[in-house]
Order: sequence, then structure tokens, then C-alpha cells
Amino acid sequence: MPGSQTRSRARDRNNILNRPEFLSLNQPLSREQGPGEGWGGGGPRRSSRPQSQQEDSGGRGGGGPRRSSRPQSQQEDSGGRGPQESSEGVPAADGVPKEDCMQLNPSLRGIAMSSLLAIDISLSRRLGVCVGTRGSGAPMRSMVTLLALSGHALTWFCGALVCLWRSSTLAGQEVLVNLLLALTLDLMTIAGVQKLVKRRGPWDFPPGFLDYVAMDTYSFPAAHASRAVMVSKFLLTHLVLAVPLRILLYLWAVLAGVSRVLLGKHHLSDVGCGFALGFLHFSLVESVWLDSDTCQTLISIGTLSWPPLI
Repeated sequence: MPGSQTRSRARDRNNILNRPEFLSLNQPLSREQGPGEGWGGGGPRRSSRPQSQQEDSGGRGGGGPRRSSRPQSQQEDSGGRGPQESSEGVPAADGVPKEDCMQLNPSLRGIAMSSLLAIDISLSRRLGVCVGTRGSGAPMRSMVTLLALSGHALTWFCGALVCLWRSSTLAGQEVLVNLLLALTLDLMTIAGVQKLVKRRGPWDFPPGFLDYVAMDTYSFPAAHASRAVMVSKFLLTHLVLAVPLRILLYLWAVLAGVSRVLLGKHHLSDVGCGFALGFLHFSLVESVWLDSDTCQTLISIGTLSWPPLI
């Protein structure tokens, strides 16, 4: 009847289970259920007309009961599936794809990673006290900037080249050539990972001129932290230093990485990964250490003063 059909449609619209995020609750329990079983509504439908009217309409036709023009296989298939299920088993009651529905039970791993990422961003922004000129760390901004500049790639490349040019011993030249190799490896690796990840800093400042020179345009991983750890470990291994100088070298490596967080350039996780990569670069250079003859050959090629071939 029209009145009952209108009320049933209104009930279906007001039913909370017909909302898109609860569509998965309306799926049938099993695809193997026969006709008339489950929630698909695929069983034989009962007519709302009285039985006497059905018999009268069937008898007046003169041709007996009508047969559907659809094939029997399509009738059986449509009877086995519910009216709210498409050919691929995806609910199509409101036209909302299954992948757009709300995920009611996210995984524990996803929750943990999202929480750690939020904590990392929040702490990094709080520690960026030297970002502006009016913050709480504005008086020490110049000192922090100078400390960060001490871990820049341009500083160490120029210093190593000057020391190599002034050096007159084979042992010193060997150490400096391997140091240049380690600096090159660190620069190329950090630049490649940053281009691959493309993570912005906590304050999303545009990179400066010196950052473009050192190819340090993104946040992850921190190039200054990696370089500081690699250089300090290199010098502590191949130079004989007093205990106070060794302590100061360790302290400088840590402060050079933290200074980038204070300036708002890197997150805490970026600095931590930079420290780990610095140890890895040092280990790689130690495993492929160039001997004195190879270093002299490289120096002669670089200065265009190799001996003539006989």
C-alpha cells in the first residue's frame, strides 16, 4: 500500500545503520547462503495482495501464470544476492565505495606511530627558542648560529683542503684525503635521503643560501648532526688528543646537532637519525681506508702534477 511503503522508506532513511560509516554492518554473513537465507533479502517475495485477487488475476489472463522474460540463471543469481550488494560484493545502498568508509578499528602500530610523530613535532617546535628575534632564546641566537655554522659542509671542506695544501708529511696527507672522502660520502648520502623523503622542518622556513650550497634543503635527516659525529669520531681515532680536548670534541658534536633544533631547522628525530648516519659513514670510510700510495696518486691528479709516463 502507498501509505505503508512511504512509512517503511522513511524508517530506512532514519535508520542509523544506513549511514556510510556503518555500511559494513549491513553486509551478508556469507556468500554461500541459499535463497531466502541471511540478510540479503534474496528469498521469494510475498505479495501484499490477498490470495483471492492473485488467483483471480491469474485466471482472467487466459494464459496461466506469467513467466519472467529473464533467464533462469539470472533469476537465481539475483535471488541469491541481496539488493544492497553489487556484483563485486561491495555495498552499494548509498553509492559510497567501501574504501571511503570510516575505519572503526585502526591498528595499534598506526596509533603508536601517529602519537610518536605528534610528540616529535610538538617538542621540536617548543625547543625552537632561537627561531625569532623576540623569543626567549633571542640573546643567544648569534652564538647558536655560529655553532651551527661550525658543522656546515663548506666549513669542513675548505678547512680540509687548506690543511692538505699546507701539509708536508705523508701520514698527514693520508688522513686528510680520507677525511675528504668521508665528507663527500656524508654530503652525497644526506642529500640523496633528503631528496627522497622531502620532510619539512618544524617551522617550515625556506632554506638559505648556505643550505643550497651544501644541498641541505630538507629536514630529514640532519646533515649537521651527521657531519659533526662523523668528523669528531674521525679526529678522535686518528689524532692524539688530550682528555679535555676529547671531551670538548664530543660536546661540540652534540651541540652542533642540537643547535639546528634550536634554530627551528630540524626535528629531534632528524637529529637522532643524523647521529646514527654519522657513525655509519665513519665505519664505511674505515672499512675502505685508502693507503698512502693511493692518496699520493689522487693528490697528483688533483694538482695536475703527476710524473710523466716512461
